[in-house]
Amino acid sequence: MSFLVDAPWQVVNGYAIARVSPSEKVARALEVAIDATFFAVSVPMYLNMEWTEPIWKPTGAESGRDWMVNSRVFRFEHRRPTWRTHAAAAAIFATYPLWLRVGLKLGKRRRS
Repeated sequence: MSFLVDAPWQVVNGYAIARVSPSEKVARALEVAIDATFFAVSVPMYLNMEWTEPIWKPTGAESGRDWMVNSRVFRFEHRRPTWRTHAAAAAIFATYPLWLRVGLKLGKRRRS
């Protein structure tokens, strides 16, 4: 997962949930599970936790944070991030549930 990919992926997940979920209860459970999964993988990857290496290594990134921040597209500093980098990452992480909600709304609108 990366900051560049995660938002669109969350929208697609929300859309899919809204389109195929048989009930609001199931949709809510899936929403919580997807949000939890994104946070459980993305935050540790940003923190360069060792267990995330099999996820980011195949991308050619130098570390989990490099993949999260740069996605082999940008060249932002990732080895010695400043407080601003961490603040920006926290702000982006805070938007994850919002992107999923956007997808849910789009899927519900299409379903009607």
